[in-house]
This record gives sequence, structure tokens and C-alpha cells, in this order.
Amino acid sequence: MSIVNTRDKTINTKIVYYGPGLGGKTTSLSYVHQILDPQDQVKMVSLKTDEERTLFFDFLPIDLGMLGGYKVKIQGFTVPGQVKYNLTRKYVLMGADAVVFVADSNSDRIEENQASLANLKQNLRANGLDLRNVPLVVQLNKRDLDNAMGMEEMSAIFAADSSCIFPTNACSGEGVFDAFVEASCQMIIEVGRKYQLESPQGDLSVLTKNSLLNYVVPTS
Repeated sequence: MSIVNTRDKTINTKIVYYGPGLGGKTTSLSYVHQILDPQDQVKMVSLKTDEERTLFFDFLPIDLGMLGGYKVKIQGFTVPGQVKYNLTRKYVLMGADAVVFVADSNSDRIEENQASLANLKQNLRANGLDLRNVPLVVQLNKRDLDNAMGMEEMSAIFAADSSCIFPTNACSGEGVFDAFVEASCQMIIEVGRKYQLESPQGDLSVLTKNSLLNYVVPTS
């Protein structure tokens, strides 16, 4: 749940990267970190488990203009994908304002994707959250695999819960930042609605997208 700091005039929000183990959550968040903090001013905190890492990155405040006089600060988290770390997943998910679900396109891991999605819903409920109020953006990651499941067939798994589905390759970064931008836009809209905040500068979604895209350096 977003936290309003009236003294600093900031709204602290939280995006959680969820999905099966070794599906690309860590690589995705690391890529977003590289774009938003190229000078590495804010270090990522890594909590290493047996086979993968749980990452935490407190992004620098993003100026979206006037949102009720506040600036928005985004925190990014990843959860461990393995079942044995479910308590950690549940804890990290606490207070999430948006979720990016990173699915593994490997055709051999479809059941793991479905199990992880079911686990996400279960842990949201355990935290008093509901997907109807928590924006969900899906990354269909590892699209470069030779045995990647078809886009249409794989998208159908998530269609009932999210209309925002991005084909991604976390190793190259393809599609990863686009998914993050979409999650941020949806999140800011929900936060604005929750606190009845408006921006005199225009549509919150457009402002958020334009602000984040300013971090991307055009290639020649």
C-alpha cells in the first residue's frame, strides 16, 4: 500500500516482480535499475537464497509534475520463485501497489507459471489485497528460446487477469522497460484515484509514461 509522507511531500509506492524461479525477475529489475539509475547512485540490496536472489531497489524520486503537490517515489522488489521461500514471497508482496509477473516462455515450465500465478493470488489475499485493485502486468520472458511456447497460447493463461502482456527478453532488455512503464502508469492512476489526487498538467498516465521515457537515451 502506498505511503504518503506529508512532510517530504512524497508518495512512496511499491512494484513487486513475481513469477517462477529463474524466470527472469532479477534480470528484469536489474535492467530497469540500469535505466533509471545509470550512475548507480542507489545500490540494489540483494538477499541471496540457495539458487537465486531477492532484490530490493529504492528508486530515486520520479518527478511527475504536480500530483496533488506530491512527488512519487517507486520501490522495486523481486520475490524468490521457489516454493520453499513462500513466506518470504508473502512478506515481500505486502503492501504492493502493482505487480509485474515474469513468466518463463519455456514450454516445459507452463505448469510452474500457472502455479506461481495461483500462488500470487493466494498471497495477495493473505495480505488483504485483490488483483482487481492491484495492477498486474505480465512479461512473457525468454521469447528467444527455441522451445518457447506460442505467444497466443501463453497469453491465454493470463488473459483473465491482465490485458497488459509484453513479450520480453530480460537478458537483452527487450520489452522489459516497456512493461515497467505500463505497470507504473497503471499504479499511478490507482494511487491518484485512491487519494483523490489530480495533476493540473494533464492525464496521469501520460505524465508518468513521458517522465519515465525521459530516462531512455535514444540510440543513433
